[in-house]
Amino acid sequence: MSKMKVIITGGSRGIGAACVSAFANLGANVAFIYRSSDDAANSLAEKTGAYAIKADLSDALSATEAVIKAIRYLGGVDVLVNNAGVSSFGLLSDLTTEEYYRVMDTNLTSAVFASKAVLGEMIRNKSGSIINISSMWGEAGSSCEVVYSASKAGMIGFTKALAKELGPSGIRVNCITPGVIDTEMNSCLTKDVLDALAEETPLGRIGKAEEIADSVLWLASDKASFITGQVIGVNGGMVI
Repeated sequence: MSKMKVIITGGSRGIGAACVSAFANLGANVAFIYRSSDDAANSLAEKTGAYAIKADLSDALSATEAVIKAIRYLGGVDVLVNNAGVSSFGLLSDLTTEEYYRVMDTNLTSAVFASKAVLGEMIRNKSGSIINISSMWGEAGSSCEVVYSASKAGMIGFTKALAKELGPSGIRVNCITPGVIDTEMNSCLTKDVLDALAEETPLGRIGKAEEIADSVLWLASDKASFITGQVIGVNGGMVI
């Protein structure tokens, strides 16, 4: 049986890196795309044997070219994990046009064009799994994170619509909405803020990147073979 071929965007750090390690530990062939963290990407590639591709996923053409490069390296693709994302804090009244497009293009546009790039291969094979990493704020909305919340809500709508479009081709599309996770994206939050968020979470703690990766593995596996178009909250009960 051939090894699973997996492409992960935003793969050098945080949830993406946890996904790279998780799939590699299962023996999958993995390629990941990253933007700027050269040291982290090189270290992860050396540790896992995954293939690192540097690209600016906020640019639709670059995203497409990077995914095509990954497919050629792997000799195909079975799983795409759309994880690339950036955060944005601030009042909507202070939002600049540049910041708007930075967030929307990185978080949503990259997922659209990365997915488009794998469709030919997956449709030919009549199988495949696309897993989009959104956020609980895409479901509930967050004050002072309006554009971030909008981009993540867009991923949810994108997931549901694409699942309907690709279902007849045997391709599954699902979405994970993480809660507050211990990653570099949240490193700007003070200990007091993180403690308060943990207290608001019914399970009483902050999540781990590996817990998101475990859910991604499950959705990519045959154990989730009849699941598509779903939004799965991995948030400790923060959004119910």
